[in-house]
Amino acid sequence: MLKTSRSVLAVLVTFISVYALITDKLELNPYILFLFGILMLVIGLDELKKRHKEHGLISIVVFLLLLYVSLQGFFMS
Repeated sequence: MLKTSRSVLAVLVTFISVYALITDKLELNPYILFLFGILMLVIGLDELKKRHKEHGLISIVVFLLLLYVSLQGFFMS
């Protein structure tokens, strides 16, 4: 389950990022950051499941940071 959602999120973030880069749509940045944050959460949970505590906690901290930044992007613009 986590591996599938990890792959789907990675492809989705990549496609949206490339689209935003090509079309120069800066308003997609909060969505990209939010999805990348969810991807980092899934990676963190997967690492914790594999008993790699340090990598899992770092990924979850990055998720929280990206969540904060993306929510600022949603509410500030």
